Parts: sequence; structure tokens; C-alpha cells
Amino acid sequence: MFETLSEKLQATLSDVRGHGTLTEADISAAMREIRLALLEADVNFQVVKSFTAAVRERALGADVIGQLNPGQQVVKIVNDELTALMGGEAQDLHFASRPPTVILMAGLQGSGKTTATAKLARYLREQHGSSVAVAACDVYRPAAVQQLIQVGQRAGAEVYEQGTEKSPVQIAAWARDRAQADGKDVLIVDTSGRLHVDEELMRELAEIRKAIRPDAVLLVVDAMTGQDAVQVADQFSQTVALDGVIVTKLDGDARGGAALSVKAVTGKPIMFASTGEKLDQFERFYPERMAQRILGMGDVLSLIEKASEAFDEQQARELERKFRRQEFDLDDFLEQMRQIRRMGPLQNLLSMIPGMGKELRGAKIDEREFDRIQAIILSMTPQERRHPELIKGSRRLRIARGSGTNVQAVKALIKQFEQMRKLMKVMASGKTPDLQALMRAAR
Repeated sequence: MFETLSEKLQATLSDVRGHGTLTEADISAAMREIRLALLEADVNFQVVKSFTAAVRERALGADVIGQLNPGQQVVKIVNDELTALMGGEAQDLHFASRPPTVILMAGLQGSGKTTATAKLARYLREQHGSSVAVAACDVYRPAAVQQLIQVGQRAGAEVYEQGTEKSPVQIAAWARDRAQADGKDVLIVDTSGRLHVDEELMRELAEIRKAIRPDAVLLVVDAMTGQDAVQVADQFSQTVALDGVIVTKLDGDARGGAALSVKAVTGKPIMFASTGEKLDQFERFYPERMAQRILGMGDVLSLIEKASEAFDEQQARELERKFRRQEFDLDDFLEQMRQIRRMGPLQNLLSMIPGMGKELRGAKIDEREFDRIQAIILSMTPQERRHPELIKGSRRLRIARGSGTNVQAVKALIKQFEQMRKLMKVMASGKTPDLQALMRAAR
């Protein structure tokens, strides 16, 4: 996400860091590059103008000019202003004092509203331990009710639906009453959308809002539509009292215009972001963390959170025991690889590590390599997985044929695994490993 913008901003700020001292002309030149990068990223023109003016004013007024190490100060200013631009502090939902907390979802057709409803349901169930129901009130789009039934059940939410014969207002009111009777913590109401903002859509939303008195109204916008998403958010915010925004398809948005403009244009914070097609690829939106990722500073906190969700504590203790006893085998390796995959696309995970954004620029991580490694390991016998040193000659050939790979791929995996075991052995002894020597040996 944000690859284009991130690359240009990092290049500009890298140039700024390269100056021993900065003059006013240097800062003006940097502001021109930043302004161009933001405009090319489809950020709202007025937002760009205000942002660069704020950065320039702070840079000129913060004793940056003439200092021996001013570059880092400018980077910090840009980071601070990017964070403020996207909303400053992360915003979360406020739960009703008496359940159920009712959340009304709004948005245009094609924005990913129904899927976002299921993702939010799963998030609240997993992160807050809430019992969640979703209400199917999109009675106009073909198969919308059936879609919500499918994704809602996969998310672990109970689906309230009455087909397509009744009005959305009637279904929403019935679902609220049923959620209360069932003792649900949260009810999420999926409403119908249109291809554009119109009076009929707004009138229906207003009627549903009046009927169910939601605790929060969230607007779902598609990041891929750039400035169109911002305009839609602005139109909705002017006619419907929104509480926040969910940005979908953020993983496919190389520019970033929507995420960087929504808060400034509408005054409504981005609360959540959808970062992939799977139901678990949905997270709270942290402006500060996103700013750091855009500037190549990484996002260690999000990485830690993803790891804690993906890795089982008991398994981690057992793995540590195996490390210390040097019992780590290919079955353990395969399980660790699967857990890493559950954390999300590897390219996204690596971009969260400080400094890796620059290293990965232009690089393409082939996720299919995971599948090839898994195929090779699963083509081994249990004994071979425990003792890979047994894999020679005819065994290699059999494994290569069984996995649809070749003997060279099998040899390479075994060699890399043995090098990893050597590294673990050294670390378990309390010594500092010679990483360069290990890397040379691995080649």
C-alpha cells in the first residue's frame, strides 16, 4: 500500500538528510517535491496545500536552518504532520452502556460494504470477545442477502434476515429488537448502496437511523477510487451524521489519496482499514503507525500485534524447548511457516520492519515459494522430517517427484534448514552467531 507515495517521499527526505546544513532554499525545494508527490498520489489539492504550508512553517520556525543535523528534524516534522493529517490519535468504537451496541453501515455499491460488515463482526468477536449479529437490510442488490449470510457465518456472527420482501426499515427495527432479546453485544446493520449518492439513498438511511437509533454510523469507502472516495465521504458527512470511516482495499492502493484526505475533508476519522480479501485482513487504523510506514520507519507495534494473534503461547513455549534441546525438525519448521502466513502477505509484514521498506523497493516477494516448500516437506516421510540428514540420492528424487519440484529445490531446502539448525544451536549455547559466515555457507 502507498508504494508510489512512500517511494517518492522517502527519496525526497533522503536527499534532505544528505545535507550537512539546510537553507531556506533547500526546504522550499523539498516542499515542492513533497507537494508533487502528494498530488500524484491523488491527495486533495487543498489538503496538499495546507499540509506543505504547515511543514514549511514548522521547518523554518524550529531552528532547522543552519543546524548541523537538520535532516532528522525535518523527517520528524513530516511524520508529525502526516499523523495529524490522518487523524492524530487512533479512534475506536464506543460501546453502548446497555447492549446491544448498534452500528449502521453506509456506503455506495461496490465499496465492499457487505464484506466490511462481516470483517468488523469478526474483529469485534476476536478482539473484544463480543457476541455479534449482523442484519441483512440490502434488499435491492441481487444476492446481497445471501452474500451476507455466507460471509457473516464465516465471521462467526449470527445473521438476521427476512429476505427481500420487507422494507429495510422494517428489517432493521426487527433485527434490533431480536438482538436485544437474544442478548447480543453488538448488532451491525448492512444497508443498501447505490451507484452514486442520491436523495433516495439518503432518505432511506435517515429512516433506518431514526428507527434503530444507532450508536455509530460508519461509512465504507473504496481506497482504489481515490478522490471519488473522498467526495463520497464528504457528501455523506454533509447529509448523514457519520461517526467514522472504514477504508477498504487499502492493500491495493499504491497512491494513498483517499486515506490521506478523508479526515481533513470530512472531519471524520478513519477507524478501520481492510487490507486484503480475507476476513482477518481487517484492522484498526493507526495514523501514527501508517505515517511511519509511509516514511519507511516500519511499524513494529502492528507487527507484534499480528504475531501475538497468529502464534499460540503454548506452542511458542514448546518451540523454545525444542530449540534448547536441538529437537527442532521440519514439521516444526512447516508449522512456523504456516503461522507466519496467517499474519498476512509477507511483503506487508517485511514493510513493518524499520528500514525494510527501502530495501524492498521494487522487489517482488513470491508467496508461492511457501507452497513449494510445503509441498516438499509434505512429500517426506515422518522419519525424514525428523532426520533430514537421511535425505540423499533416491530419497531426494522421490520427494522431488512427489512435490512437483526438482532435486535441486529439495537439496536447497535441506541445506537452508541445516544452516538454520546450526544457528539455533549456537544461539541456544548463549554465544553470538557469526551471521556472515552462516550466510556464506548457505550460498
